Amino acid sequence: MGARVHSVNVGQAKDGIIKRPTGIDKRATDEVHVADPGPKGKGGSGVAGDAVMNRRHHGGTEQAVYAFSREELDWWSVDLGREISDGMFGENLTTAGFDVDASVIGEQWRIGGATVLTVTGPRVPCATFAAHMGERGWVKAFTARGRTGAYLSVTQSGTIRPGDELQVAWRPGHGITVPMAFRAWMGDRDLARMILDEQALAPAGHAELAGRLARWRD
Repeated sequence: MGARVHSVNVGQAKDGIIKRPTGIDKRATDEVHVADPGPKGKGGSGVAGDAVMNRRHHGGTEQAVYAFSREELDWWSVDLGREISDGMFGENLTTAGFDVDASVIGEQWRIGGATVLTVTGPRVPCATFAAHMGERGWVKAFTARGRTGAYLSVTQSGTIRPGDELQVAWRPGHGITVPMAFRAWMGDRDLARMILDEQALAPAGHAELAGRLARWRD
């Protein structure tokens, strides 16, 4: 089979992972409807029924949907010696036969013939992710691996189901991949400058990376 959606996942607000409720623990469901949730701070998830509790740092247009490949989950399953279920990394879409981390910032995915999502950037690991995984040194290990999956905005809303075909409908020519953007986020100043010069990121991501670079210079 070709590139496809393996699983669609949503999370409900859950206590006991961190001090406040979080929706990171996502579970597979039959289908999801995706739409632009609006700007960060106001809009939550782009996936109907998916909880985003910390809207200051998560959710909104540029983080409407999170995708991660089943093959990468399988790699971690072997590395950690434990089962990693679909949605466990907090992803809304678990893909199969598709290398999410080869995606170029700004490329568009057509899913199931109607829904269109646009790659906006990498996922940056946080303390909530570490607490959810319960693995010592998790943020360091995930960062070293450098294959973060991708955040996406919703360019054309629709319903996504397991088994839906996933196609790259368009790809920009700058060649800046999700892992490259992640390295820039984590302190590679040369990459950060290149990405900013190319204006590869969506507006909020561009502004945040520019702010980081300014602080590093200081």
